[in-house]
Parts: sequence; structure tokens; C-alpha cells
Amino acid sequence: MTGIEKELKIKISGEIQANRPEPIVTDIEVVIYKQRMTPKFAVDALEEGYSVLIVDFYSSGLAVLNELKQYISAKYPDQSFQGQREARAAFRELSQKLFLKISNHKILVRKAPEIGWLKILYPELTVFLLPFSQVQGLNSAWQWYEKGIFIPVLRKKIHPWYGTYFPTRFEHLELFENWLKEYKGKKESAIDVGIGSGVLTLQMLKHGFGSICGTDSNPNAIIGFDEYAEQNQLKSKITLSHGDLFDGCKSSADLIVFNPPWLPASYNPGGIDSAIYYDEDLFSRFFTEASKHLNEGGRVVVIFSNLARITNHETIHPIENELAVGERFVKERFIDKQVRAASKNSRRNLERRSDEKVELWVLRPVVR
Repeated sequence: MTGIEKELKIKISGEIQANRPEPIVTDIEVVIYKQRMTPKFAVDALEEGYSVLIVDFYSSGLAVLNELKQYISAKYPDQSFQGQREARAAFRELSQKLFLKISNHKILVRKAPEIGWLKILYPELTVFLLPFSQVQGLNSAWQWYEKGIFIPVLRKKIHPWYGTYFPTRFEHLELFENWLKEYKGKKESAIDVGIGSGVLTLQMLKHGFGSICGTDSNPNAIIGFDEYAEQNQLKSKITLSHGDLFDGCKSSADLIVFNPPWLPASYNPGGIDSAIYYDEDLFSRFFTEASKHLNEGGRVVVIFSNLARITNHETIHPIENELAVGERFVKERFIDKQVRAASKNSRRNLERRSDEKVELWVLRPVVR
């Protein structure tokens, strides 16, 4: 393959730059694939290091990806957690070399979906290539954005922006909702660390909090919730900041809420993966900063899960560890809730799901 991938970024909402699938705007050598060829031909080309371009039907790319999944499944038969992680990494690496051509914000194959993100995220480009799997992700994200996802505790839909984490299960939101109903502390201010699609912030506003500072290291989360706040006349109550943990929140708060990633990272997570996997120093940094941003009489609520521990029994629980050695907070309350049974169509490990619980930790500062 020749050519260098050029990094292009766009500016939205002031100086915030949106994350987007990286386009290829230079000439590269590709193997042309059409339906009259067998999907195995394309998979063999990918395995040999070639890039493959779908040129006829969108369904041709789907057939190649399906063949690739079968190939990877046979090559990586280990069904353990680590084995499946390796299989996903191998699939990801090869699928990134299967391309579609985009022209004037349209996909240049027949029967392709209309994806609004192509115009929103790439306004300055007329012709470029994107990996087929990334186009699939853009398409799914566009469907969620347009149709919305109903959040039971809010009794309404949210419309998550591209590349932003949003909940598909709701037990942890139910825990937080029930706790908010009983909360008797001050409600003048709150900080939502890692605001994501904004559900926790919307729950706090629903229960009478006056002002909320929301932060997120993912610029798309800030862009998306800023758009939502504008459309729903919430700008006067919400301050948003793109940055790490408490960056941009200059004042202290009565309540600090944190719904962190639930799994320890074995690599450097980026993009939306940073909403799923946490670095080893994340919790230490969070609790250090939380102790500085909490008003007198305030509380810290951390929403977590036992998923990492039931996956690997040697995993250190980061909140239990903080309480044992941090000398900054003490536990005021702990509530957990069994997650609902997985659908029969779920790809999740059903046995592990039966042991999974979500957790809500209420912490107060140590009195010196």
C-alpha cells in the first residue's frame, strides 16, 4: 500500500475538535472487489496485506466482513476472555483495510445507506476513502441519533452524538434514580465527571439540582450534549468542559458524580474505548481531585460494576482500594443490583452475566 494517511480535523463548537474516523485522501493501491468474485478472494487479499475497495453493492462489503468473521473465528478458537479479545483485535486490524469510496458525502456503491454524519463530520472533503467497518459504525450511530434511545428513568429519548457512549442497559441508572429520590443534601451545584450522553446530568436536573458542570475527555460528548442543552433550553444550568476529569470546573460542588469505565485497560484506550476501559491511575487521580472540589457536607457518588472482578478474580476493586489506603473518603452507603438476564440473542457470555451486578458507592470525606 502506498500513500500516507492524512490527519484531518474539523472544528465544531468553538475550539473543540470532533473525533471522526480518519479519512484517506491520498491515492493508495487497492484490489477491486465485486460480487462476481468470492468473498474469500477479498479475505485472502486482506490477509496478504492488500487494501480492498468495494465498488458495486453495499452488500458486497457485508459479505466480505461475514467471510472475515468466519476466518477469524476459525483462526482464533480460544473462547476465553483473552482469546476473544485477541480475535477482536485481529478482526479489527484486517477489516480496517476494506474500503468504501465517499464522494460529495455519499457512498459510491449501490443500495448504500444515507448517513448524515458524512456531511457533518467531513464538510471540507469531496472525495475520500473510509474503512467499511467505520462506515457501518457511522450508519449505526446515525440511526441512534435520528431515532433516539428511550431512557426509562427519564421517560424520554436522548439522541446521542457520534462517538459518544450511551447506555443500553439501565440498572445502574435505576440505582442512581432511587438514591436521588432519597437524597436530602444541598442541590445548588453538582459535577458530572465523564458526562457522556448526559443521562446522569439529566437525572440530577430532574431532581432539582440548580447548576451542573459536566466534563468529558471525549470532545464528541461535549459537542453532542451542548447541542442537546441548546435545543432543550438548558444552557443556563449547565457548564460543559472538554478535558480530563475536573478540567474546566473551577468551583466546588455539593455532589460529584462519576460513572467511570468498568474494566481495566490492557492497552492505551482511545476514542469511545476510553468509556469502557480505565487506566491504572484513573481512580487515584479522580479521588485526589474530588477531595478538592467537594463542598463541606458534600458527597461523591461512584457508579461501578463487579464485571472486572468476575472476569478476573485477581482484579483490584479501585473503590475498595481507595477506601482502604486513600485516607480521603469513607463509605456512607453501598447499594448493588443484579443485572437483568441477557437476551438469548446477546453476544455476551451468559454465564458471566448471571453473576454481574452494578454498584452505587456513596462516599463522604474523612473528617480531619
